[in-house]
Amino acid sequence: MDATGGLADDRALLGRTSTAERVADILRTRIAEGFFPPGTRLSEESIGGALGVSRNTLREAFRLLTRERLLVHELNRGVFVRVLAADDVEDLYRTRRLVECAVVRGLGHPPFPVDGLAAAVAEGEAAARAADWRGVSTANIHFHRELVALAGSARTDELMRSVLAELRLALHAVDDPRALHEPYLARNKEILEALRAGERARAERLLARYLDDSRDRVAAARARAADGPATRD
Repeated sequence: MDATGGLADDRALLGRTSTAERVADILRTRIAEGFFPPGTRLSEESIGGALGVSRNTLREAFRLLTRERLLVHELNRGVFVRVLAADDVEDLYRTRRLVECAVVRGLGHPPFPVDGLAAAVAEGEAAARAADWRGVSTANIHFHRELVALAGSARTDELMRSVLAELRLALHAVDDPRALHEPYLARNKEILEALRAGERARAERLLARYLDDSRDRVAAARARAADGPATRD
């Protein structure tokens, strides 16, 4: 894997008004999409060169992501993508349930704007046909990001970008990514269809069960992976 995660392709996103926040946003997205697995050391020289930003700007971006619990700084060793513990996973799912279910509950009157959800479902199905299970995982994260976006709240979007990026760190440790991710293709579609039909209460019930089941499956998969070699998602 490219040590920079293909970051040179993102240089155009920075333009002349590059800031630490925008660099952090690019890195957060790359972490969420699985380019930088937990435990990866992030090279200032390689990433700064790929993005064309100064060392000071990059270090500030690292500090921002450290506060978001995505990175850790180890004295005399550098900056690393964080490795999550079991308690972190439990807390992430508690946060997701509070936020995502509240978003669905507060949607108001149908019809709901579900085009983004539909696109994420289609993305996941296409990845599954190609047996790209990391792609299925990424599509699933896109689905939940689009779900939260239905609230129309920049603050909620920002919170969930960080939560979903941190969640991706937990998914890297699973031993069988297909077994973990494949069942949620149908469940995402079921939630989409409930919302498309204007059945907000049903969608919330489906989502709550989904998140509880996902939490248990991720915890079990991480426990199994701890006993043997992991397969990256």
